[in-house]
Amino acid sequence: MSAPVLLFDTSSAGKLLLTGPDAPMFLANLSTNDIKVLPLGGGCETYFCTPTAKALFQAWCYHILTPDQQHGLWLETTPGRNELLLKHLDRYLISEQVELHDVTAAHAQFHLAGTEAEAVLSKLTGGPVPPMGEFQHMERTIDGVKCSIRRHDPLGLPGYDIVCDAAAGMKVRQAVIVVGAVVGSPEQYEQLRVNAGTPVYGIDIDESRFVMEVGNAARAVSYSKGCYLGQEPIVMSRDRAGHAPRSFVKLTLAGDPPAVGAKITAGDDEVGAVTSAARSTCGEGSVALGYVRWKHREPGTMLTVDGRNAVVVGERPA
Repeated sequence: MSAPVLLFDTSSAGKLLLTGPDAPMFLANLSTNDIKVLPLGGGCETYFCTPTAKALFQAWCYHILTPDQQHGLWLETTPGRNELLLKHLDRYLISEQVELHDVTAAHAQFHLAGTEAEAVLSKLTGGPVPPMGEFQHMERTIDGVKCSIRRHDPLGLPGYDIVCDAAAGMKVRQAVIVVGAVVGSPEQYEQLRVNAGTPVYGIDIDESRFVMEVGNAARAVSYSKGCYLGQEPIVMSRDRAGHAPRSFVKLTLAGDPPAVGAKITAGDDEVGAVTSAARSTCGEGSVALGYVRWKHREPGTMLTVDGRNAVVVGERPA
């Protein structure tokens, strides 16, 4: 019997909409990825940093058409940080033709995850789902409601975000359940996230963290787009050291999940700390996420967490 397709309510995600002819360049100048070249229907992960490349906001940007057929940039960020991100952007807005809107409360959002998620989505939309790379998106109608459907895999399973007007949220939710999805709990979401090795701001990332330590530079950082806030230390990390001082890794260990903040050691040396932990979805034991010194990041490295043997199984995938 196949695993169920899970439906999670992610409406609390922060949502900003930027419109105006200067919006793509404005965001590109302030964040790590090359937002100005995103095609319509395209998206990317990006970070907003301090001048020293410390992570201020984790975000996902999508090039959309607004209901009045304007080109816009939809910026999703960590729950509860939308107002802070709006203030951050407004601080740098001088003469650019950009309008900033906080649309968090106006939209419902759900995450559909599972090996059969595409099949469930096909039933919902009444037709085949085209091949979509991560962060690509499309518009479809679900039970008469216009929705934005975005490919996104934070849980290590084929996943889709479904975004619609808040007033239609319960209707869309019920439609997804009717075609076979099972409502998942916040605890299930967290377990899957940790097992997938996906960091989240406020738990695994904060303002003290050098963005290149997070381990997703391959998709969240552009080295070819020109100047942006935090660029210099990022380029120096690549060109001088060849690596960040620490790496975000996933470890497996026996027994219950270790406590957040538990020390990670190599012999007698403390080399890192745990930021998230959960029961393994693959059997007995637990999975922990955390940062270790760069020379301990290779898969197969044996470390110790709270006196228990732990094995590095990889950095966060790009």
